Amino acid sequence: MHRRNPSLLASAVLLALAASPAWAQAPATAPAEANPTNLDTLIVTGTRVADRTVAESTAPIDIISPQTLEATGTVELATALSRALPSLNFPRPAITDATDAVRPAQLRGLAPDQVLVLVNGKRRHTTSLINLNDSIGRGSSPVDLNAIPIAAIERVEVLRDGASAQYGSDAIAGVVNVVLKGAGDGGSIAARYGQYSAGDGEQHQLSGDAGFSFGENGKLHLAAQGGHQDNTNRARPYLGSVGPTSNPPGKVVHRYGDPEIDQTALAYNAQWSPAEGVEFYSFGTASRRRAISNGYFRAAGNPNNIRSVYPDGFLPQIDNLSQDRAFVFGLRGQTAGGWNLDLSYNYGQNQLDFDVRHSLNRSLGANSPRDFYIGALEVTQNVLNADVNKAFDLGWLDYPLTVAFGAEWRGEKFNQSPGEPASYVAGPEPGAPGAQVFPGFTPADASRRNRNSHAFYLDLETDVTDKLSLGAAARYESYSDFGQTTSGKLSARYAFNDKVALRGTVSTGFRAPSLQQQFYQSTQTVIVLGDPNPFQVRTFAVDDPAAVALGAEPLKAEESTNIGLGLVLQPLESLYVTVDAYQIDIDDRIILSENLRGPAVARFLEARGYPGINGGRYFTNAVDTRTRGLDIVGSYRWPLASGTLDLTAGYNRNKTTLERIAPNPPGLTAGGLNLQRIGRVERGRITQGAPRDKFFLGGSWATAGGWRFDATATRYGEFHTFNDDPSGARDQTFAAKWTLDLAATYAVNGWEFTVGGDNVLNEYPDEAIYANSESGQLPYSSYAPFGFNGAFAYAKVGYKW
Repeated sequence: MHRRNPSLLASAVLLALAASPAWAQAPATAPAEANPTNLDTLIVTGTRVADRTVAESTAPIDIISPQTLEATGTVELATALSRALPSLNFPRPAITDATDAVRPAQLRGLAPDQVLVLVNGKRRHTTSLINLNDSIGRGSSPVDLNAIPIAAIERVEVLRDGASAQYGSDAIAGVVNVVLKGAGDGGSIAARYGQYSAGDGEQHQLSGDAGFSFGENGKLHLAAQGGHQDNTNRARPYLGSVGPTSNPPGKVVHRYGDPEIDQTALAYNAQWSPAEGVEFYSFGTASRRRAISNGYFRAAGNPNNIRSVYPDGFLPQIDNLSQDRAFVFGLRGQTAGGWNLDLSYNYGQNQLDFDVRHSLNRSLGANSPRDFYIGALEVTQNVLNADVNKAFDLGWLDYPLTVAFGAEWRGEKFNQSPGEPASYVAGPEPGAPGAQVFPGFTPADASRRNRNSHAFYLDLETDVTDKLSLGAAARYESYSDFGQTTSGKLSARYAFNDKVALRGTVSTGFRAPSLQQQFYQSTQTVIVLGDPNPFQVRTFAVDDPAAVALGAEPLKAEESTNIGLGLVLQPLESLYVTVDAYQIDIDDRIILSENLRGPAVARFLEARGYPGINGGRYFTNAVDTRTRGLDIVGSYRWPLASGTLDLTAGYNRNKTTLERIAPNPPGLTAGGLNLQRIGRVERGRITQGAPRDKFFLGGSWATAGGWRFDATATRYGEFHTFNDDPSGARDQTFAAKWTLDLAATYAVNGWEFTVGGDNVLNEYPDEAIYANSESGQLPYSSYAPFGFNGAFAYAKVGYKW
C-alpha cells in the first residue's frame, strides 16, 4: 500500500499565509468593482474587445465577485457557484466511489464536461476521473472546480452561451472563466469553523492571500487554502427481513453522506515588464485532496466475507488522493503597428491514486490483505497558444472593428496504471476476485494513450452604430484521433435606448470525446438499489472485442447548435434585469450505456475471456438531445439612510428531451441476450434527473456602522429517479424544496467577524421510497441538488489589509 505525506501542501499554506502585502494582476484581466452589481465591470470572457462591459455584452454573462463568493458561506468553488447561479446544479452524491471526492457540476442541465473552464482566459485541464456510478454526470470527466482555492479568486465570469467558435471543444453549455486576484497591494487571512446540526461533518479551514512587488515593474501574488472536514452520515438501521446474509437489524452499518476530506491548495499570479509594451506573465495552481469515500457494508454472512477476518462484517472504504497542478507562462505585448500579441504555454495535470482499506479479496481466503493499492489515473494537457488582435478605425464605420485571430496546439495524455496483484488477482478460493468495493486495475487494464490537435480561429467584433453591435467568429480544429471540425458563431445586440436592448446569438459547437471515455477500462462492484446481489460490472474500452460484440463503435465528436435570444432591461439606474431564452441541440451525445447485466451476460463475457464478470458497459454516441430553457437574472441596489441594500434574484428553467436514440445493436438481442443499450434509467437521468427549475432571492444589507447582513432563499425544483423495473413502480418524483442561508458580519479596523448558517431551516429532500432505500438504510437520493446533510452553522474571522 502506498504511504502518503499529507503535510507537503500544508507547509506551503503556512508559508504563503506568512507573506504580506502587494499583489499583481495581468493587465488582460480587468479589476472587479466592489459593487457586485456594477454593470460597468469590464469583461474578458466571450469577447476580444478591450473595453466591453457586462451591460454591453452580446451574450448573457454573470460576474461573481469575491463578496458574492464569501457570502455563500462555503470554501468550495463549485458549491459557491451553485448558490450564486440559478443555472448551475451541484449535487452531493454519496457511495459513488471516487465521484464522492471529485463531484461534477452541471450548467443549464447539460453534462458536466459540456462546460469549458478557463483560468485567466486559458483552458483548464480536466480531472482524470471518469464518473461511472449512479450520479448526475454519469459518464463525464469534467474539470475539478474545487481544486482552485477561493482565496485566490478575484472574480468568476460565467458565459451562458455556446462558445466553441471562440474557445474550442467543450464550450457547449457555456464557459466558466476564473480570474485570479490581481490588486497591486493588499491581502487577507481568514479562519473558519463549522458543523452540521446533526453533530457531524465538522470543518475547519485556513486561507489567505498576499502580494509582493519587485522593482518598479514586477508583481507576484500568492494565495493558499487548507482545511479538513469530517464525514457526515445520514444512513439508518436495516429494516428488512433478517436472514443469514442480511445486515444486522437495528444497527447503522452504512456511511451515507459527505466523505472525510483533507485538502490544501496554492495559487500564484505574476507579471514582469522589462520594457514598455512587453510583459512576461505566469500563473498557476496546485492542490492535494485526500477523500475517504465509503462503499456498501458487507454483512457477516455475505458470501464475499470471511468470518474469521471480519466476524461482524465490514465497511470497505476508498482512499482517493487527487493531486492537481497547472501553470501558464506567457509573453504579451504590442508591436509598433498596434497589434496586440499574446504567446503562451499552458500545462495541466491531474493524478488520482486509489487505495482500498477495510476490505479483502475473497478469492485469496483468510490470508488476503485488508488494504490494497488499486492503481492510478492521470491526465496531462500541454497547450501552445498564439493570439493576435487589433482595433481598426475604418472610415465607413463609426466605431473600431476589432480583428482577432490565432492558433492553438494541444497535446493530451491519459495513463491508467495497475494496482498491486492482490487487488485484482483471482485466487484459489470461491468468491469475487479482487478487492471488495473496487477491484484493482489489472495490467491488461493499464494503458498509455495520447492525442494532439491544432486549431485556427478568426474573430470580428464591432459597434456598427451607437445602438448596434455585431460579432462573428469561426474556428477550425483537427484532432489526430477522430478528424476535423469547424464551428461558427454570429452575435448581435441592439439598444433601443439606454433602458432596453435586445441581444442574440447563433452558433455551432462540438465536444471531442475524452481519452478517458475512449480508453478507460476496469471492473467494479455495482450495487443496484433493491437488488441484494452485487454485480461485478466491467467498463469496456470502446475498442475492446467484447464491447464491439455488444455493439460498441469508435466515438465521434458531439456536435451542437445553440440559439439564444435575450432582453436587457435597465428601467431604473440601479435596477438591471436580463431575460435570456436558449435552445441547445446536441447530436451524437456521448453517454455511458446501461449496466448490461445478468446470467446471459455472464456467460457471454466468460466465453470471451472475462470469467466472474456478470455485467458490462461502454461509451456510445447513442442519443441526440434538445435542451430548451430560460434564464432570468435581476439586481437592484437600494440606498438607505443606514447603508445600502443589494438585492439579487435569479431563475432558470430548462427541459431536455431525447430527439433520437440509436437502434439497439443486434449483439444485445442475440445468443440469449435481451438487453437495451440505453434503457429507461439512463433516459430518465438525462431528461429528468436534475431539477427543471431553480429560483433564488438574495439580499445583502451593509450598514454605516460596519455591519453586513446576508440572506438567500433558494427554491430547488422537483427531480425524478428511475429504475429498470419496466412497470415504473419504483420510479419516484421528489418535490421542490426551499433552503435559507443567513450570515451576519461585523467589520472593524480591517477585521471581519462572521457567523452564519446554511440551510438554517434544516430542510431535507423527500425520502426515498422503501424499495429504493436499501431496506430503509439509505433514505435520500444522491440526485438531491442541495445534498441531504441538513443545517450547517459556521463562524469565520478574517483580517484584510
